[in-house]
Amino acid sequence: MTTSSRWAILGTRGLLALFTTALAGSASCQAPAEADDPAAAVRPGIEVLLSDSLDLVRGRRVGLITNHTGRDRNGTSSIDLLAQHPEVELVALYSPEHGIRGSAEAGVSVAGSVDARTGLPVHSLYGETRAPNDETLEGIEVLLFDIQDVGTRYYTYLSTMALAMEAAGERGIPFVVLDRPNPIGGDPVQGNVLDPDYSSFVGLYPIPMRHGLTAGEFARMAVGEFGVRVELSVAVADGWRRTMPFADTGIPWIAPSPNMPSVESALHYPGTCLFEGTPISVGRGTDRAFQQVGAPWLDGDELAARLQALAVPGVRFVAVSFAPENPGDGKFGSTEVQGVRLEADGPAYDPTLAALALLVEIKAMSGDRWSWRVGHFDRLAGTDALRNALDAGVSYRELAEGWGDGLEEYVDRRTAYLLYN
Repeated sequence: MTTSSRWAILGTRGLLALFTTALAGSASCQAPAEADDPAAAVRPGIEVLLSDSLDLVRGRRVGLITNHTGRDRNGTSSIDLLAQHPEVELVALYSPEHGIRGSAEAGVSVAGSVDARTGLPVHSLYGETRAPNDETLEGIEVLLFDIQDVGTRYYTYLSTMALAMEAAGERGIPFVVLDRPNPIGGDPVQGNVLDPDYSSFVGLYPIPMRHGLTAGEFARMAVGEFGVRVELSVAVADGWRRTMPFADTGIPWIAPSPNMPSVESALHYPGTCLFEGTPISVGRGTDRAFQQVGAPWLDGDELAARLQALAVPGVRFVAVSFAPENPGDGKFGSTEVQGVRLEADGPAYDPTLAALALLVEIKAMSGDRWSWRVGHFDRLAGTDALRNALDAGVSYRELAEGWGDGLEEYVDRRTAYLLYN
């Protein structure tokens, strides 16, 4: 048997097992075996669907939730692959935050439109409604999801997926996730677990900041743990392993949103995104968004020295200056700011711990220039406890000591929903 044939069979078995168990939300399904070549390319879910499991969509009117990241390894859009397939009837598209082309800034409403290439309607899921409704689901017989996630709780694509799953389930429409790798890894689970009282569109469920799930695994957990009722299938990312660097997958990186230019930015994002709820720039409007933070009143060298003295594991803090150009957050446009750039240094790196150190030291150095966007910070943090502790002057070491509370329970709960070794 050839390697490609073996993968096709294993991929199909994984889908069939998941299709059987997802309704119950309990037993795990067959995971793909490891590739013979550790750097073997990964087949994203769209390729697995069309080559191994076409029965999930054959003869049905299909709706597709996607954006510019929904592509095969050759760069062909999933929209075009489905629209041009002789056995698939693609009838509607649905766009998340940032729009179908991924060009809209964070938080900007997206309008419905018509796809220029196919002539299909594009229904916005980030405008007047965040979930598909009776009108936009009329005639849909199966709903697909194909978007590259970044592995962090506060990134709205998985919220879009979860609300769409609920909408599909309420109408008896099967839901298929076309899975993709978690670009920052499937093993590390880091940060605090969201308090359900702070559930919002930027964090629906009690999961950690760095959750260690693919979109398909998240969907399974939503069914098994969080009350979503839908007929769920997952087209696995065939050949992916939890420890595989994204560069080894063979899948080109396409920025999922305007300020997520690289996997490196995605790696730091679980921590530095917290500064969106403060007056500090996260590097929007530069080519290193979320890899660096700064403000005009900071001294980068002093900040770097204070941070290095804390001995945060797995990270170096390097003094930098940068000038954001047309930043979508409106912070310090065309103004030189000073701060630090984060450089990950080995597997011990925890971006959420690094963020605690940054918050403590930058707040102390900012004095009366510091302020909170209270609602937004607490939504991101998934609690008001972090903000209150920082206001009370709690040290980095005190914050870090209890930071992992709840992670062990979460890791135990997620085990049943994992699809990959």
